[in-house]
Parts: sequence; C-alpha cells; structure tokens
Amino acid sequence: MRGSRIGLGAMAAGALAAGALAFAPAAMAVTPAKATANYDCGSWGGGTAELNATQSGSGITIQVKTAITTPIAIGAGDVTTALKLTHNGTGAATFTGSANPAIPAFGAFDSGVLTSTTAFAAGDTLDSYFGDDPSLTLTVFGTTVECFATSVQDPGPFVAD
Repeated sequence: MRGSRIGLGAMAAGALAAGALAFAPAAMAVTPAKATANYDCGSWGGGTAELNATQSGSGITIQVKTAITTPIAIGAGDVTTALKLTHNGTGAATFTGSANPAIPAFGAFDSGVLTSTTAFAAGDTLDSYFGDDPSLTLTVFGTTVECFATSVQDPGPFVAD
C-alpha cells in the first residue's frame, strides 16, 4: 500500500506541473532580434555595428559588436559600454555594462550583455539615437571613445513583444 501512495502522489504532482506549464505565458521576443547601424567614432574610426537584442518579460538586453579594433589586448570586463537608443521615437533608453569578453590585440569590439533599467511594454520601439550626446560610449583603461549614430537601424527598430 505504501508504494501505491507514493506512486499516486508522484502522479498528482506530475499532473499539477503539466497543468502549470499549459497555463504558462508564451516566451516573449523582441523583433527583429538583430539589427545593424552605422556609427562614427571620430579619430577612432567607425562603421557598422551589429546590435543583438533579447527580451525577458519587460526587460531587454542588447549586445553590440563593432568593426572598431584595438591595437592591444583587452581583458574580459575591462570595457564599460553605454548604448543610448531612442525609445518610442521621443525618449531615450540607455543600456550599460562591463561584460565584454576578452578581446585579442587587433580584435573587433564586443560589448557583452548590456542592460537597461527601463521597463519596456509591448509595442515599445528602440532605434538609433541622434542628438548632441554620444549614442555609443566605450571606456577602456581610462580612455573614453564617443561614437555617434549616422544611420537608423536596419532592418528597422527593435519592437518589444
């Protein structure tokens, strides 16, 4: 008898878990997941940056990969990155972080994951920021590189789910 009670209890727990999964909300995804935009970083160069966005609930994270290279190796976490994007066409949302992977000498820049304190709602948009402030700022070894967006995102702005 004791064995059957355990079996019934396990089956009931399994049924409850399956029922909870059936009512779980669908995963959210910002679209497009990847976009490109052009940035001018003055004497540091510039070019196309790839922006990869991921959404989890009301939070969005972005990773920036650029053609900007460094003449020296940079250790993991040694770059502080700030990316400013236009939020819903009028405001701005800033994504920051210091999660870059190690970058070899003459390697292309990768910000790692950047986060924002802004909560995003379904339908919110994020696109290149044009203004007096830099759109993308990289700080490494006490040197700050300021970059300004020169194009909107392609294929279009990120749209929150």
